[in-house]
Amino acid sequence: MIICDLCGEAKDCLAKEIDGREYDICSACWNVLAQKLQGKGRKIRETVFLPLPRTPKERKEEPPPLPGEPPKIWGAPDAR
Repeated sequence: MIICDLCGEAKDCLAKEIDGREYDICSACWNVLAQKLQGKGRKIRETVFLPLPRTPKERKEEPPPLPGEPPKIWGAPDAR
């Protein structure tokens, strides 16, 4: 005989896990609890696998400009 965590009486109780904690609940208390919770709660969560993030393709490195040539400037021109 185990003492029920809900009613406090010594009965044949079963160990039930709720929210990561274990409780000793007799069948009478469990039936009442199940009736109160019927239709409530949330859907069982499904595992969703997300695709791997794409890695940006590396740009080909251009050789530096030769002496006397203008340098290459990266960026957008000013739109004024």
